[in-house]
Amino acid sequence: MRPVDAGLISYTALKDGSVDLADIARMNDWLDLKADNENRIAKWREANER
Repeated sequence: MRPVDAGLISYTALKDGSVDLADIARMNDWLDLKADNENRIAKWREANER
């Protein structure tokens, strides 16, 4: 559901088979990477922008 929640695909596409498990895994990996990068940037800003 994370790709649907993030707006990457529609719920319909998830249900009708338009995307396969590899696509969903790739989107989940991207969402994990994006969240990790955002956290790293936030920590860097806290440490360096005082």
